[in-house]
Parts: sequence; structure tokens; C-alpha cells
Amino acid sequence: MVHGFLIHTLCPVSAGSSSVCRVLYTRFFCSEPRVPLPAGLDAGTERLLQKEQMMVVARQVKSACTLSREAAGKTPPESCLPPLDEVAAVQEADCGVFRLGVGEPFQEEKTVLWLGVLSLGFSLVCEPHENLLLAEGTLRTLARHCLEHLHFLGPPGTDVLLKVDRTEVLLDRLLPHGQLLFANHRFIHSLEKEIADYMTK
Repeated sequence: MVHGFLIHTLCPVSAGSSSVCRVLYTRFFCSEPRVPLPAGLDAGTERLLQKEQMMVVARQVKSACTLSREAAGKTPPESCLPPLDEVAAVQEADCGVFRLGVGEPFQEEKTVLWLGVLSLGFSLVCEPHENLLLAEGTLRTLARHCLEHLHFLGPPGTDVLLKVDRTEVLLDRLLPHGQLLFANHRFIHSLEKEIADYMTK
């Protein structure tokens, strides 16, 4: 079971803001509280607290991706320019996984699988014993479709905020109710054709 999907920045969003990590999109598939909340909080305060908890995941992914790129001798992207080839960008993306303990920030232990495509991070928050190979395949497919159809990396780099409906369609087809799909090539081809048809509307 996948509990959440995040899209966030990995590179500075403006000059002199190298430590800034901006969450562009979040979708959770479970109704359970994502963090233990003190009693008596009003709805607005609760939302702000939960937003900060999502930033915890994004910041940890940014740190993990930075360390991975430094260890591999890669230079960080200095801009948010779109890739010339979305498929190649996803294939060459940095990828990693780490565990979140109880209370960091979820009530139960979770596994975070992340993909760093140039200046963007795509992350899945999963159950600790989820099939990570299947989750990675799904995450790469989601990232490829996001780059291909939604142009998340194009200037000014925040188009995702204007295309939430299309992002929702991708998740509903590729990750229905947070369930990873075991699918053969024919089913995936049919699914991708359906997505392509919708995106051209």
C-alpha cells in the first residue's frame, strides 16, 4: 500500500535560496492521521501542522538526493530547464530509499522511495514491507508522464499548481487508491493510451 505521493523541488527556486525545498503537490491515499495531533487544534492549525510534516519528507529526500549526487561526482542542476528527452531523464534519474521511524512524522514506520529528475523530486511514501521493485517501476512511470504531459520542469517551474486535475488523473490510473498494480505489457500499453487520450483533450 502506498500512503502518499509528493512532487517537490530539489534545486534552489531562486538565487540565494539553496536550502529551500518547495512542495509542489501532495496526494495521500489513506484517511488515518499522518501525525499525532494534540487535542483541541482547529482545522486551520491542523492543516498547517500536517503541511510541515510533508516538508519533513521532502527535505529528507532533498538531502538524500544531494548526498547521492555528490557521491557519484555529479554537479547539481543550476536551473529548472526541461529535459530534452523525458524518457532518458527518468532513466538516468537518481533513485533511493530510506525508512522513517515512528513519529518521523507518521504514526507508524514508513518507507520512502524517491526519484530525483534534474531539479524535481518524486516520492512515494509506502508501507515498510511494500514491494520496492514494483513501487520503483510505478514511480518512474508517474515521473515520465508528469514530465511528458505536464511539463513540470518548464519555466517558471510551478505549472504543477495549475494542472492538479491532470496529476489526479495520472494517479487514479497508475496508482488507484494507493494500490500498486501488477500489470503485463499489454495492460500498461492500454493504460498509457488512455492517459495520452485524456491529456490531449
